[in-house]
Amino acid sequence: MKRVALLIETSRTYGRDLLRGVKQYNESHGGWSLFVEVRDLESRVPPWLSGWDGDGILSRAGSPRIYQAVKEVGVPMVELRASGQIDPNVPFVGVDNQVAGRQAAEYFLERGFKNFGVYELDTESFFVERRDSFVATLAEAGYECSAFLQKGHSEKPSQWERQQQQLIEWVQTLHQPAAVLACTDQLGCWLLDACHRAGVHVPEQIAVVGVENDETFATMSTPPLSSLMLPGVAVGYAAAELLDAMMNGEDISPAPVLIPSHGVCTRLSSDVLAVDDPLIADALRMIRQEACSGLRVDAILSRIPVSRSYLERGIRALLHRSPHAEILRVRLQRVSDLLADTDLTLDEIARRTGFATAQYLSESFKKDRKITPGQYRRQCRIGQI
Repeated sequence: MKRVALLIETSRTYGRDLLRGVKQYNESHGGWSLFVEVRDLESRVPPWLSGWDGDGILSRAGSPRIYQAVKEVGVPMVELRASGQIDPNVPFVGVDNQVAGRQAAEYFLERGFKNFGVYELDTESFFVERRDSFVATLAEAGYECSAFLQKGHSEKPSQWERQQQQLIEWVQTLHQPAAVLACTDQLGCWLLDACHRAGVHVPEQIAVVGVENDETFATMSTPPLSSLMLPGVAVGYAAAELLDAMMNGEDISPAPVLIPSHGVCTRLSSDVLAVDDPLIADALRMIRQEACSGLRVDAILSRIPVSRSYLERGIRALLHRSPHAEILRVRLQRVSDLLADTDLTLDEIARRTGFATAQYLSESFKKDRKITPGQYRRQCRIGQI
């Protein structure tokens, strides 16, 4: 039985997805003895590594020091973080960030946006690749893109406040409605906070998409953060497959193996089209903010000075569905999020999403999604959704 060490962070969704992919490969092909421990990207070189006599290593090296320590063990290894930056001869499996940036740009273009921004980070090559691909895709479509570069660190309150003030000032320069790609989910959360402080409505005035679909950042932010889904499970599976071939003595090409991202997981931070009509924009804002509180079309009409026919025509022209259908869609999207991200009962989910009963929720969900809430939750748990 081969012994394989997994030096992969367990602190974030992407790292845990990589581990799930390795597990899936091992269950169907490997039969390895896997060694895994709690780690994050800042963890030090594990003390056991220098004397380890296993057969292979899958690594997400957070520093050159860790990378070198892994390499010195002298067993087959596949790197999952640093593509060719340290040693181009070491096999690498990762995300195709050119595709990721293009997908984010196309997502916004499909929603009719004409004003764009990117909240960028240049500490890693893959952040730069995402940004460059995003900007290039917009340029091909004839649009410019404003950029804000994240600088330094934000551990101290004074640093955080200076950073957020600078971010607010940048947000206020964007022509609205604008669409902004944050190159990580953490940046996305900081951007949403800046919008909130500046009194900028998300997503009606500024729509935001992050990258990684990290469950903590995506669900803790207000509103919940839309994010590009990285193919962590597929990357982990492919890396395990490559390592297996290496441990079996096969010749391996040093060319990086890049796997495309899965597109954007839409949450409330970008769940909107670019809307020029301020009254229709106000109506859509009400729906997104209050649909799960039992909002009805009559309540919209009582607070926004439009006729029922004007509201109906305006929303149908944008969304190809009625105001009532849009309210239901927002509720069901929130139901999907709660099924995927929590262990709440259907009764509690119904209470939180404006459905009178759990039975009515189940019937509405199955009619729309062609699957029961329980089946949806199970498929989310095993990575099929």
